[in-house]
Amino acid sequence: MRPNLKNCTLGFGGALLLSLVLAGCGGDDQQSAKQQGGGQQQKPPAKAEVMEVEAHDVALSKEYPAQVRSNREVTVMGRVEGVLEARHYREGSMVEKGDKLFTIEQAPYEATVKQNQADVQSAQAEVSRAKRDAERYARLYNQNSVSQQQRDQAKADLSTAQAALAQARAALDSAQINLSYTEVNAPVSGMISLSEINVGNLVQPPQELATITPLNPIEVRFSLPADDAFSLRQQRQKEDEGATDTVILTAPGTESASRDALQLRGKLDFLGSRVDESTSTVQAEAVFQNDDQLFLPGQFVRISLPHVMRYDVYAVPAIAVTEGLKGPQVFVVNGEGKAESRFVSLGEIAGDWQIITEGLKPGDRVVVSGIGSISAGDQIDAQPFTGKVPAPQNNAGENPSQEPDAKGGEGVEGARRDAQDGQNGAN
Repeated sequence: MRPNLKNCTLGFGGALLLSLVLAGCGGDDQQSAKQQGGGQQQKPPAKAEVMEVEAHDVALSKEYPAQVRSNREVTVMGRVEGVLEARHYREGSMVEKGDKLFTIEQAPYEATVKQNQADVQSAQAEVSRAKRDAERYARLYNQNSVSQQQRDQAKADLSTAQAALAQARAALDSAQINLSYTEVNAPVSGMISLSEINVGNLVQPPQELATITPLNPIEVRFSLPADDAFSLRQQRQKEDEGATDTVILTAPGTESASRDALQLRGKLDFLGSRVDESTSTVQAEAVFQNDDQLFLPGQFVRISLPHVMRYDVYAVPAIAVTEGLKGPQVFVVNGEGKAESRFVSLGEIAGDWQIITEGLKPGDRVVVSGIGSISAGDQIDAQPFTGKVPAPQNNAGENPSQEPDAKGGEGVEGARRDAQDGQNGAN
């Protein structure tokens, strides 16, 4: 049987057409893939300020709890016995040094003074008599009219009379002192407390009568860590103590909607010479002028030392430090100009600066701006560090293509432009 040439030709042609169609489809896929690959834009380098690490000195502001004291506070005591006759001040008022505060009955002490005055006069008369006798016996002895024993006895009587006069005068002084104690005066200036004994009661020494608290200046005692005390001692050796010893006192709870908390500026007056073994702290004291007398002894306050130095440390702007999977990290620009993460150990915070104790070395280039838009491996267009700490930024989800005029549907303006272009094409 002869083969059908027509059928063979059609079969061969169909196969050829099918292969051409498949080849055409494959070609379209490859061309589409090439177009898509060529359409992807490489991420441009990220502009960021870069700081080169070097050791320098950093000033810290340290704050400690403290308590107000008045080291010149005195307790007024009754020093003689007697009935309290009068109180000459208003309780809770300010008194000046020397002001009369109390009067204790004076009559018994005045009588004692008068008696001792009479004893002194009697002793003086006895001294005069003994002196005349001694002079007369001395002349008679020179004339061989009396014996040597009589002359010596006259001299001894004179010495006895003089000793009696000295004793009488001492008793008079003591009586006058006791009489002066019946008037109780203020030993210092300050605010006086309530009276501890009422008028009419018997004062029996030593008897506490009142307390006077000087309010200007005031002293504040506090404890600071041994490291801070060590730094202050270093500063005193290197710098002017006037700047080093500046202290600021703040009263918590005194702030309001229209004003900050009450503050005083003073001077560090004492820095202890030993470390407390149980707390590892050093005791210190500061002095403040309390002209308005608003701060009172016993009040709890906060003490700030605004210039505690840390010498020869590494520090970067705090905004440069982020939290990585393994802890705090910074981005360092490597030799290829790319960002790489570097885990670091953090020290103290000095205002806008973060002290780094481990992880950095001199010469490292740390990224200090645009941190939220940078990832490890990104190419960095390094800009000089201006020396000013950048303001914190919320850059979550940002990338360089999200500009207002970005193409390809990225960015607000880009999406609006693409939509407009689509409408124009449809029309």
